[in-house]
Amino acid sequence: MNRSINETQTGRNMSTIDLQAKIPNNVNLGENRQLQRALEHWQPAFLNWWDEMGPSDFKAKEVYLRTAIGVDAQGWASYGYTPMPDYRWGIFMADREENRKIGFGDHMGQDVWQEVPGEYRSTFRRLIVTQGDTEPASVEQQRMLGHTAPSLYDLRNLFQVNVEEGRHLWAMVYLLHKYFGRDGREEGEALLERRSGQQDNPRILQAFNEETPDWLSFFMFTYFTDRDGKFQLKSFAESAFDPLARTTRFMLTEEAHHMFVGETGVGRVIKRTLEVMKELDTDNPDTLRKAGVIDLPTIQRFMNFWFTSSLDLFGSEASSNAANYFSNGIKGRPDEAKFADHVEADTEMTIDVPDGKGGMKKETISTRNGMNEITRLEYVKDCNVGVTRWNMAIKRAGVDFELKLPSTRFRREVGVWSGVPTDLQGNPITQAEFDANKHEWLPSEEDVSFVKSLMHRVTEPGKMAAWIAPPDRGINANPVEYEYVKL
Repeated sequence: MNRSINETQTGRNMSTIDLQAKIPNNVNLGENRQLQRALEHWQPAFLNWWDEMGPSDFKAKEVYLRTAIGVDAQGWASYGYTPMPDYRWGIFMADREENRKIGFGDHMGQDVWQEVPGEYRSTFRRLIVTQGDTEPASVEQQRMLGHTAPSLYDLRNLFQVNVEEGRHLWAMVYLLHKYFGRDGREEGEALLERRSGQQDNPRILQAFNEETPDWLSFFMFTYFTDRDGKFQLKSFAESAFDPLARTTRFMLTEEAHHMFVGETGVGRVIKRTLEVMKELDTDNPDTLRKAGVIDLPTIQRFMNFWFTSSLDLFGSEASSNAANYFSNGIKGRPDEAKFADHVEADTEMTIDVPDGKGGMKKETISTRNGMNEITRLEYVKDCNVGVTRWNMAIKRAGVDFELKLPSTRFRREVGVWSGVPTDLQGNPITQAEFDANKHEWLPSEEDVSFVKSLMHRVTEPGKMAAWIAPPDRGINANPVEYEYVKL
């Protein structure tokens, strides 16, 4: 492999990638010896964390992985076999936009910042730490899934997601080390000390302390929870702090694959269920379970759980913090350019809130205070794209069933609807009514046990577990039967 990829090779004005450095990077790490030494000191701690908390018992196996070798959309990755501990985790930023201006808030139109303004230092640090904490958390949540992978294709996709979450941790740790001094270095160490689901030192966000005990949950996580990550990254990609914006823009390139794994994974579960429904000419859940597939109502209940778990990650509907992030140029709205007003100084919006009498009412808030809700509603629209595709497959099979996302008011633990029981449509109900219906709406212990009972490892290339259909195509123009992991 060449030592670097430069603009003459790509035909683009692209930063040079140093692939043979101890830490591959395109941020000229070798020119800052103090920073380089600090990160090289952190590297063994990261590898120790990966050894302890990364995918269980697969350290020496050759996995067909893609590795970032550039930052433009074309040809940014190479594919090949590598054991995961030897993966080339690196630090990559999207290329710098010349003359980039701040695109929203009170600093609109000013030059973007190459350093963190002192008055926003603690806010940026907290947000970068919170984003960074989600990356190792998801690896920890998924570390045992390799033992029950439904195919080598799926096993490889799990490992690809895992190593890229590890690279995203590197991306955030680089920002902490470079721009936040000793505080940042200490935060970088703490990112390796917290543990998903641990009582004494858990991960920061609750959704990243949930178990991912089975592959249906993994596909739901990568579809719904990783999509929250996409929207957080898109908000940061608008930031006035240019190194953060450039870092997250490249992370989005990798993140797209994680959601692809989720959407196609759930789609393949549905496809296999529809095949067995046709073979047996039944939609009876018990009959289908005995035949070894996951019935559509169970898929709906898992969807309800993972979708609503992810909604809380956006924060409260009305938030002064969100208003400050927007006004100060810290976080924009995803795809800020599509909005008409980029300042929102005096504009208002309406949200639904509980009325305190068992119903709900409209409340007017400033648009700036409603930034979390605006982003959440964009997320819901994006989630519905895949749900529509799943429903098209169900309709084509001639089955009268429609998957639906529940209301954003359902099962909330953050925001104005926190602790307020509602039905799936978001209508307030009593706690007794919720408790009476919750097993119709959310996975029961029996549902979870049944799905776990299907989880048996399949290791023959091209073969699939009986509860999931094969993918339409393999990876990087290879056939589905390719040996994606050499066990």
